[in-house]
Amino acid sequence: MCFYHKICHNIYDKQEIKLSKEFVLGVDLDGVVADYEAGFRDFIAKKKNVSIDSIPTASHWSFTESGWPIKDEAEFLNLHREAVTKEHLFANLQPIPGASEALWALSDAGIRIRIVTHRLVVNFSHASAITDTVSFLDRHNIPYRDLCFVKDKAEVGTDLIVDDAPHNIKNLRKARGDESAMIFHQLYNKGLDGLRAYSWNDVVAEVVKRTGIDIDIQYRS
Repeated sequence: MCFYHKICHNIYDKQEIKLSKEFVLGVDLDGVVADYEAGFRDFIAKKKNVSIDSIPTASHWSFTESGWPIKDEAEFLNLHREAVTKEHLFANLQPIPGASEALWALSDAGIRIRIVTHRLVVNFSHASAITDTVSFLDRHNIPYRDLCFVKDKAEVGTDLIVDDAPHNIKNLRKARGDESAMIFHQLYNKGLDGLRAYSWNDVVAEVVKRTGIDIDIQYRS
């Protein structure tokens, strides 16, 4: 499922675009643009009536393996569904530092931002997931031209895609080559080799390298 969205904000032509074709940057949301882990930790602490400090930083893709008070995948999915539908988790997440400024700099330079996310994980929560995703993007001033909800991210056309999930990165690189996917650094993906961004500055630097466009990030004070 993809939505094609025209940004209403003014786009300033900073320079003549040097690309022979539009460069498409695929961007995952959770763990890349939105701090899902922090938001879900807060929900779990309240739901389980435990101290938020007792829930460690996720060191594995599985919260159960990371030592969170979640017994298995089935319980995680139930808790995730409740957080999304009843607490509007996706609307209330905080952004990853630097994401908005970097994405605006890229967009202003002529890069097409294509959000590619697998947020339709559980049944009967799609309306909340989609509506609250758009709310988050608008609230935190995240520019994008396309919004795609899809499990197999290799099906979506991108020149480079940024993701935090090890299984997504592996699948994308298998389908398209090692340089097709850039992993956004998190503790649970530190064991994965290859192209990596430790911050949004690294994402911008990689796009500059590939396109030859000078991109200046204007950070808000």
